[in-house]
Amino acid sequence: MIYVYYTLASLLILFTILPKIPSSHWVFRVADFGKIQLFFIDLVVFLIGIIFLEKDYNFWIFQSLLTLVIVFHGITLIKYTHLYPIKKLKPQFTSSEKIHFISANVYQFNEDKQSLINLIHKYQPDIFLTMESDQKWEDALTVLESEYPFQHKVPLENTYGMHLYSKLEIEKSVTHYFVADDIPSIEAVIKSKDGFSFVFFGVHPPPPSPTEEETSKERDGDLLAVAKRVKDIHFPTVVVGDFNNVAWSKSSILFRKTSELIDPRVGHGFVSTFHAKYHLLRFPIDLMFHSPDIFVTNLKATENFGSDHLAVYCEFFIDQEIQAQEGQVEVANADEKQEAQEMIQEGIQENSDREAVATED
Repeated sequence: MIYVYYTLASLLILFTILPKIPSSHWVFRVADFGKIQLFFIDLVVFLIGIIFLEKDYNFWIFQSLLTLVIVFHGITLIKYTHLYPIKKLKPQFTSSEKIHFISANVYQFNEDKQSLINLIHKYQPDIFLTMESDQKWEDALTVLESEYPFQHKVPLENTYGMHLYSKLEIEKSVTHYFVADDIPSIEAVIKSKDGFSFVFFGVHPPPPSPTEEETSKERDGDLLAVAKRVKDIHFPTVVVGDFNNVAWSKSSILFRKTSELIDPRVGHGFVSTFHAKYHLLRFPIDLMFHSPDIFVTNLKATENFGSDHLAVYCEFFIDQEIQAQEGQVEVANADEKQEAQEMIQEGIQENSDREAVATED
């Protein structure tokens, strides 16, 4: 058993170190996704060592390293639990009516279209966003168009299609292609029933993985281009979608600082959404960020609707007269702004290189 312990402890320490190495290759980025699982496995291995193993010099070295790893993960993760103290604000009499939306990565090859339709009928959101929605999904969702008369549609067959449906008036909308001409983002100015205008931004950058993008450059470049765009918007703003990223990763933190948005998960919960079928291997990669004048009152994952992702359900109010609490909004410094710009350019270059290779082939 001692060799199993040393092997597991070494792997856990390695997986903790890998995301700290400044490389965009998926090997170094993927361990960030499993921080929740790593924390609990660290605890189990630590306790097994204490209870069952002989205590020699090497054992205490490994136990000390595991303790540091547990503390390191714990400091990060506790921010996304109810144990983390934050002041919960309430919208004032100047606020909008409650607005609620659903954001759902539908999984393009999911044949069970009716389950999503049933989910929409159950929650009756004012707005819903779909990702990985192709022409077949668009055709299936036509049954909802009478209830959701305002739409912005980007059907694609590459698993990056995106559709926005709204009961609220879409005053204007645009499709952005920040890094690649086949990876869209939707920006829509929407007006609530009581006259509050806000921006709803839907995103879905590609993940770093052995089956998709070798590096995180396109993902990070796309997200930081969205962040720069959001920084220039002077409306209440919500950014939501399948980020293919976790809130505590370096690029997510840089996104938050560059956009000057708030992460509503802090002090509330992880809201893990992927993989829908494997609860113990579920990561919070469908994220939401919002401007200081947005007040989130409910943020949760929905039940499974046949996709590999659970949908995100959110309720919020708008109140432009209330200021953000101290510490809620972090602002990028000059070095971080420069880093964000460099990551955007790297994402664009990565896409150009990939297209050049595809053309040669």
